[in-house]
Amino acid sequence: MELKKDSNAVSIDMLLIVHSEKRRAAQGAHSDRQADLLPASAPPQRRGGLQGVGSGIRRWQKLERNDLHGNLVEKQHPQQTQVVTSYDNQGTQLTVEVHPRDAMPQLLKKFSLAKRLQGDKNGNTRPRQPGGKDAHAYPWDRSSLKSMALDLRQFEKLDTYASQVTVKSGLDALVSDLLQEAHSDLERVRAIWIWICHHIEYDIEAAQEKDRQAFKPTTILQTQKTNCDGYAGLFERMCRIAGVQCVTVPGYSKGFGYQPGQSFSGEFDHAWNAVFLEGRWHLVDSTWGSGLVDSTTSKFTFLYNEFYFLTHPALFIEDHFPDNKNWQLLKPPQSLRQFENNMYHKSEFYNKGMLSAHPQTSIIKTANGKVTVTIESCAPTLFMFMLNGKQEHGLLSLRKNGMKLDVYPPTVGTHKLQIFAKGNSEIYSSVLEYTLKCHYADIDVRLPAELHQPVGPSWFSEQMGITKPSHTEPVIYTSDGRCSVSFGVEEGVSVLASLHGDDGPVTEEAQRRYIFQLQREKRTELKVQLPHAGKFALKIFVKKRQEPGNYVFVFNYLLCCTNSKVNWPVFPESFGNWGQDNELLEPLSGVLPANHDVPFKLKLHGVAKALVKGQDTWPLTLNREGYWEGSCSTAGCQEVYVMVLENANHNFYSYILKYKVNAQ
Repeated sequence: MELKKDSNAVSIDMLLIVHSEKRRAAQGAHSDRQADLLPASAPPQRRGGLQGVGSGIRRWQKLERNDLHGNLVEKQHPQQTQVVTSYDNQGTQLTVEVHPRDAMPQLLKKFSLAKRLQGDKNGNTRPRQPGGKDAHAYPWDRSSLKSMALDLRQFEKLDTYASQVTVKSGLDALVSDLLQEAHSDLERVRAIWIWICHHIEYDIEAAQEKDRQAFKPTTILQTQKTNCDGYAGLFERMCRIAGVQCVTVPGYSKGFGYQPGQSFSGEFDHAWNAVFLEGRWHLVDSTWGSGLVDSTTSKFTFLYNEFYFLTHPALFIEDHFPDNKNWQLLKPPQSLRQFENNMYHKSEFYNKGMLSAHPQTSIIKTANGKVTVTIESCAPTLFMFMLNGKQEHGLLSLRKNGMKLDVYPPTVGTHKLQIFAKGNSEIYSSVLEYTLKCHYADIDVRLPAELHQPVGPSWFSEQMGITKPSHTEPVIYTSDGRCSVSFGVEEGVSVLASLHGDDGPVTEEAQRRYIFQLQREKRTELKVQLPHAGKFALKIFVKKRQEPGNYVFVFNYLLCCTNSKVNWPVFPESFGNWGQDNELLEPLSGVLPANHDVPFKLKLHGVAKALVKGQDTWPLTLNREGYWEGSCSTAGCQEVYVMVLENANHNFYSYILKYKVNAQ
C-alpha cells in the first residue's frame, strides 16, 4: 500500500512474513546437548538460562541483511531503507521494509543478487513447508538409521576432501571450494556437514555471554567457534549458497544435563536444521555431530557423530522436539508429553547396533526389590552397567543378540542406572539411562561385590575358548555347599578359576584353594567347596598358552547356598606337575586330621611310581582300574605330600599335591 503525507512521501511495501510461529519459539535458551550452562541464580525453567535460540535466529536474520555472503556492508542511513519487525498478540512475527519511493527493496536486492539462494531449482524463494509425503511412520520400523537410503562408503572420498578444506576468504569462497568434489545436492549437503563438524567447535563462552554475536558468519569463520544457533545458522546459510533449501528449527532437546522423566516448558534450548533433498525434507544436527563438551572440564572435544546426519525422524524425535510439530516429519506426530515420557536412547544406542530396550519408560519402579532390563541388538555385543556409579547389585547375562540385566537396589529410594555397550570399538559407551524408584529393598539378595560382568557363559566365553558348559544359567544353587562345573576348552587355552565372597576368603591362595581343577581329555572340571553359607562369585579366566600376558576374565557364576551348617575346608594345594587328565578321588579335603590313617586314591597318567610322604613314606600301588591307592599316618607331621616318579630310570620325585595336618 502507499501513504501520501507531504512532499517527502514514502511508500511502505509489505514484502515478507519471516516467521509465523508463537513468540515463545523465538525466546529460547542457548544451552544444548553439548553443555549445561545454567547459572545457579537462573530461573528453574531455563535449562540454559542464557540467550534465546529464537532471538538468536532473529539476530542471524538481521545480520543476513547486512552480510549476504559473510562480508560487511555499510550501515544504512536513517533516511534510507529501514526494516521493522513486530509481533501481534498471538506472537506472529511480521517483517516489513520502509524505503524511498524510487529505491529498490533490500530484500529484493538480496534475492536478485543471490540466485543460488533460491529455495529450489524452480525459482521458489520460500522453502516448502513439510507435508504428508515428508512424514515417516512412527514408531521406528528398524529399517535404517537414516531417512533416506545411503551407502556411507560413497562419501569416503568426499568426506576426506571436505574435512581438509581450509578457509581462504569469505563464506562464498569456502562453499565454492567444498563443492568442487560434490556433484549432487546430497553431496553438497554432505560436504557442508562434514566441514562444519570437523572445523567448528562449541563455544562455551559465547553461550554464556548474552550479547555476543557468535553466530555471525565472519566471526564463526575467524574463530571457528560458535553455539547451537551458530551451527544451525551457518549450516543453513552454506546450504542456501550451494542452492539447497534449508531451514533452522528451534526446539527442546534431551541434551547435556537432561534427567530422565524431566518436563520441558518455557524457552527452547536448542536449534538444528531441516534440509530438502530428493523431494523430501530431512533432519540434521551439526552441533551434536561435531563433538562433546566434558562436564568436568567444560572443554570441547571434536568427536564426529554420524548419527545426526539425515537421522530417521522416528529416532530424531527421541532427543529433539521442534517448535512446530510439522518439523517432526512423523506420522503421527508426537505430543510434548509423549516426548517427555518416552524412553531416551542415546545416539550410541543405535550407533552400536541396538534395536530396542525394555522397559520403554525412563523411570522404573521395582517389583519385590528387583528391576529387569533387556536389550535387543543386531549382533552379539558386550555390555556393562553401573548403579549409582558402581558395578554392583546386578546380574548381567549376555545373549546372542542382546542382554538381560536384573538389578537389586540395596536401599529404598531413587537410584541411577546406566548401561554401556562396547560394539565394534574398544570403548564402552553409555547407551541407556534409567531412574529406579525402589520402595522395598530385599536384604536377602545381597550380591558379592566381586561379582563382575557378565554372569554366566555366553557367546563371548565361547569366543574365548570355553564351550559346551555343564551349567548354562548364570546362577548355581547348592544345598550342601559343593558343586561341580565343567566345560570344553579349545586346544592351546589355559583356564584359571577363583572363588570370591564378601565374608572371605580374602587371600589369593584361599580364593583358589576352594576350587580343585581337573582336566579330562578336552574338558575342564571345577570342583567347588564353599567355606560357609552365602553367595559367592566363581570367576573364570583364560589365557592362550603361546601368548604373553596375564589371564583374562571371561565370566563368572553366582553360587548360592543357604545351608548354615556348611563349613568345607580348602582343597589340597596342587603344583605344576599335577598333569592333565589326573583325577583325585580322596582325600578331597586339603586339611587332614591329626593322628589318623588317611586313605588315598588318585588317577595319575605317565607315572612310574607314586608315594605319600609325611613323618614317614608310604608307597601307593596301581590297581586294576588304573588308580593309585594306599594310606598314610598323619601322626607326628604338619604337612603331607603326594610325590611321583615320572621316569623309572630316575630317582627324582616331584611334588604334585600338598595337604595340611590339623594341630593336635
